[in-house]
Amino acid sequence: MKKYILSFVLFISIAFRSFADEGMWLPLLLGKQVYNDMVKKGLKLTNAQLYNINKASLKDAIIIFGGGCTGEIVSAQGLIFTNHHCGYDAIANASTVEHNYLRDGFYARNKEEEIKSALSVQFLLRIDDVTKEVMDSLQGLSGADRVKKQNAVLASINKRMSDSEKNIETRVSALFKGNQFLAFVYQRYYDIRLVGAPPESVGKFGGDTDNWEWPRHTGDFSIFRVYTKPDGSPAKSGESTEGNIPMKPKWYLPVSLKPLKNGDFSMIWGYPGGTNRYESSYGIQLATDINNPTLVKLRDARLKYMFEEMKKDPAIKLQLASSYASIANYWKFYDGETKQLLKYDIYGKKKAAEAQFNKWSKGKPEYENLFADWAKAYDEWRPYAKQRMFINEGIFGSPLMGFASSLMQLENLLLKTGATQAEIKKAADAANAQRKAFMEEENIISDRNIVGTVSRMFYEGVEKDQQPVGFYGNLKQTYGALDDDATYKKYAADIFSKTMILDDAKWNAFIANPDAVTLQNDPAYYYASTFARNYTSKYASKYSQFTSQNAEYGRLYLKGIMEMDPAKAKMMYPDATFTMRVSYGSVKNYSPRDAVLYDYVTTSKGILEKYKPGDYEFDLPAKQIELLKAKDFGQYIDPVRKDLVVNFITTNDITGGNSGSPVINGRGELIGLAFDGNYEALSHKLAFDKDLNRTICVDIRYVLWCIDKLGGAKNIINELKLMK
Repeated sequence: MKKYILSFVLFISIAFRSFADEGMWLPLLLGKQVYNDMVKKGLKLTNAQLYNINKASLKDAIIIFGGGCTGEIVSAQGLIFTNHHCGYDAIANASTVEHNYLRDGFYARNKEEEIKSALSVQFLLRIDDVTKEVMDSLQGLSGADRVKKQNAVLASINKRMSDSEKNIETRVSALFKGNQFLAFVYQRYYDIRLVGAPPESVGKFGGDTDNWEWPRHTGDFSIFRVYTKPDGSPAKSGESTEGNIPMKPKWYLPVSLKPLKNGDFSMIWGYPGGTNRYESSYGIQLATDINNPTLVKLRDARLKYMFEEMKKDPAIKLQLASSYASIANYWKFYDGETKQLLKYDIYGKKKAAEAQFNKWSKGKPEYENLFADWAKAYDEWRPYAKQRMFINEGIFGSPLMGFASSLMQLENLLLKTGATQAEIKKAADAANAQRKAFMEEENIISDRNIVGTVSRMFYEGVEKDQQPVGFYGNLKQTYGALDDDATYKKYAADIFSKTMILDDAKWNAFIANPDAVTLQNDPAYYYASTFARNYTSKYASKYSQFTSQNAEYGRLYLKGIMEMDPAKAKMMYPDATFTMRVSYGSVKNYSPRDAVLYDYVTTSKGILEKYKPGDYEFDLPAKQIELLKAKDFGQYIDPVRKDLVVNFITTNDITGGNSGSPVINGRGELIGLAFDGNYEALSHKLAFDKDLNRTICVDIRYVLWCIDKLGGAKNIINELKLMK
């Protein structure tokens, strides 16, 4: 086993790719061949300057920002750059109707004006290979037993390698579908303060219309700062921040003002969230036939009702903005993913590769029945896949029903023999705290419309024998025909008018003296628990069995591929797992279709062409329009274009989680922030397109122009190390 692991790591280390700029590489395992390829394309830094656990290196400037983004340290005082949409919640939470920083933007003129947030960031300390320890513990196990044991072993390693006193957290990541295991050791910092953000009209310019599209003209950035105790150590969660000082980082990125050229080297560091490039043909088919179309249809309904209310009132827009943006982002993504997977016949290409594997596997007991067993696992789950999507994206896509379902824990305790009053009070207090957070974000009108619509969609879209027994029969008897929208509207109106969850007096009375009967009779709880129990009692175990089987077959397939084709193994890189990765490529234009050639940059000219006064997506501050028309670009002007470059594109391989990632030139200087991908290559989670894949980035010169010229925050500019 040890020999196999060493050989496997060697294959990854010396990887020589046939796909242009494909790969999210582990900085620990770049290897000589990959590093030399980076140097050939324009990298000027040494390997030790990229990743070193004993000395400061570039990896020390790259952070996990919040719960799902990337950020970078850009000054000797712990200043962070990331995307506007990554800082969105913090900006919204700092805003009020009177001081609407989301709408108007915000820049601290000094450190005293910086606003505390609930955010945390994590710095990677080191990466340790724990493959042998994990593999030794899993010998002879398969299926659910293997998954259970693996989870226990990883939890044990995480605990052993963590230190809560120092805010050190370890998370072992299973790579190559469980054929390799690396422990990523982080240190978390809790004192993170908002320093600056452009107006939302700048940070989200183009809105949903331009989302995932090129050309783009979006100023997707925000600015924060890390604070530490005076001795440089991180404050603990909830600890007083009085006396904390700006962090003195191990490494920070200088900022380039140099013009970009087509073909310039670019690398992107960050935390890509998840890909599944080694997915089977069965998985591709399930995604294109059922999962993606169902998700898109259900999110479309939710977005429609939210948007209707957001247009009516600035306060509602502020209330729903973060949730709406999150839902909309991947609504469009999965729509585009399906189209690209079908357009390029990824299913057919997977089938062809699997046919080769099946031919090779004959006579090899470990592999020869793999695809027959895998097909059976998918055949057994496929009939229930749509129902699961309807539950997650439809029924519990309603904020009210999502909260109501959480009360099932309290009900279980109320029905539990021997439960103490102290236990019940603790659960009730927790529910009360959750309700407070829920009510702050709840918009009753949009949510009521969502419940009515998805109730009908579930009835019409899910097999009748999978629906909650008696639910729709009772609905018909009480409210009317099941093919009439009025029926579902009346039912939803009844739920929202009668539930104690939305009535402070009734809720407070219940929390003061909780009892199971009152909870069970609540119409919102009845609705949520009915659908939840129907799924958990009949289908959750089927899904659990399917996922464990799918994981096991995926692991064996990848292991077999390496044995079958060592040359292909040399070109393999691990799927993204929200662990630190580096990708490299170049600034580059592209041609998406016949007679169309997209330039590699956009400029302020394009902003003025798209600008629509008062428009929901394409409005801009009057000051910005004045400055752009006057060509007041200052030191940020592009000397070649004689204009302000706004966005640019590269061939780098990224995915969700890379939002906010630094785009870095060959000298280790920041040239932009990655924030999106192009629509023509939205299949990238499952299949990388070597010709059309582009990463969309906000040019750092536009970021600095927004801070300096538009925002007047020269103090922030003065803190940076500018490379001219």
